Amino acid sequence: MSFSRNILRSSTIKPKRTFTRLDCLIQHCPRQKEPLGLLSSKAQFANPLPRWPPKRVTASALAFVFSAAVGTFAFAQTVHAESPINSSSQSQPPRFRLDEVRKHGRDADEKWIIKGNKVYNITDWIPGHPGGEVILRAVGGPVDQYWNIFTIHKKQEVYDILDTFYIGDVDPQDLVDGKVPVEQLADPFKNDPKRDERLIVHSDRPFNAETPEEGLNAFITPDDLFYVRQHMWVPEVYEDSHRLVVELADGEEKEYSLHDLRRKFKEHNITATLQCSGNRRKHMTEESRSTNGLQWEGGAISNAEWTGVRLRDVLRDAGAQIDDLPSNVKHVQFEGAEAYGASIPIEKAVDQFGDVLLAYQMNGKPLAPDHGFPLRLLAPGNVAARSVKWITRVRLSDEESTSQWQRRDYKCFGPNISSQQADWDSTPAIQETPVQSAITSLRDITPHSAQDSKLLQVYGLEEDSIAVEGYSYAGGGRRIIRVDVSADDGRTWHQAELLPDEAKGAKAWAWSRWRWVLPRQQAGRCFVVKAVDEAYNTQPGEYEANYNFRGNLTSSWHRVGYRANPT
Repeated sequence: MSFSRNILRSSTIKPKRTFTRLDCLIQHCPRQKEPLGLLSSKAQFANPLPRWPPKRVTASALAFVFSAAVGTFAFAQTVHAESPINSSSQSQPPRFRLDEVRKHGRDADEKWIIKGNKVYNITDWIPGHPGGEVILRAVGGPVDQYWNIFTIHKKQEVYDILDTFYIGDVDPQDLVDGKVPVEQLADPFKNDPKRDERLIVHSDRPFNAETPEEGLNAFITPDDLFYVRQHMWVPEVYEDSHRLVVELADGEEKEYSLHDLRRKFKEHNITATLQCSGNRRKHMTEESRSTNGLQWEGGAISNAEWTGVRLRDVLRDAGAQIDDLPSNVKHVQFEGAEAYGASIPIEKAVDQFGDVLLAYQMNGKPLAPDHGFPLRLLAPGNVAARSVKWITRVRLSDEESTSQWQRRDYKCFGPNISSQQADWDSTPAIQETPVQSAITSLRDITPHSAQDSKLLQVYGLEEDSIAVEGYSYAGGGRRIIRVDVSADDGRTWHQAELLPDEAKGAKAWAWSRWRWVLPRQQAGRCFVVKAVDEAYNTQPGEYEANYNFRGNLTSSWHRVGYRANPT
């Protein structure tokens, strides 16, 4: 039978709760390797909330502070005694029909979830959820499918927290073989777009895939071959109803529609490369030691022309004094519609030469769903993790984003530091990226081919040769000035040709394509490439010296083996 929540409340403790954010919310368990989305670690709460069976508690005020991997979360709770509980009411937990649970969804005053066949009222806990509003996707139904994404939840200390919210069981009439029927489980990925089959897929749910060779061998990456990095699902957003909220340091807010942005601000076009911090992670794993994360090869990087309005112009319109900002404004935080969060330093955000955009087009067309439709941030020169997709909020702040993707995932440590030893608090988040280059094409060419002979003529060659091509890139808008290539594993070097392009922007935000053609008889068994930027930064030769357990910012010399085709 259905059980009235009002009856339950009248016979149990009514806690009053105050949440206090200090340096940051607890975002992770100490040794977390996966995203934290729909419940927190044990450190979140100092005291359990009312549960079934209800217990009588004497009046008291309790305050606890716990330390954890990324910060400190203070929780103050006052508990008041209620009337005694009738012991007979504790003999059988309440049972709830699925229809009753559905009534406690996103728009309800009280929000329930199901885990297994048990029901939990998490209403009072939601304000402290470190994963933001992503938890609202699960309320009113089962949470299991989301925990399969955010696997950090699958540990005893998290189960213990969830148990403090227990209010009853799912009515057996609604169970099949003791479980909630599969058709009752919402699929968070059901609205994900169809992807090009040529992408090199590393995971399906969430979808992550790198650009294939044909996309890497063009200056502008075609939209459908642009690499895809998703931490969750692609959210349902609509251009007409999408809104961007800009929040100033004093809490004042201003809202913009896509129409407002296009109408009020000058449009800008920027050619910029986006690169995942894990690009070439597999190379570090193969050449050094095991690393945590998707094993990207050299295709977690792509280049496009982006169209949008400058963030600095929007901030000024919203009331920010961008030329004379208060000293306490040090970061600009961004939030996406699927709950992803990140931030960049204020200096980057308001720099007139920083080219930070609120972008709504990619290669002359509306953004694709996988790339942030209808609006995304573009922070050129910074790691792609800072270019938040489906952006809904911009916030001026004295601290960087408290999301796990800012405070934890995208950082590097010394080669001697393990995940258990990592000091996440003191280690800076990745922003600008180091010099990078890779070989994307290595092919034999012959004068007997009409197409190849034209290329050979350009380089003054008439014999069987090898054409080597690739990309080079440096973060921070630093221009690539030289690409060194070797056909004998680094014993001798030559300079590749930097191919011309028509990149747009105040700085060198786009990659530089390069080519080297040499007689086949000069080739050894291993080709190597390294690039140099305008500050004369270059790439390290070996992987071990730059090893980090997350495999981030892999940028050592790229080596590709060669074996001549039989003639």
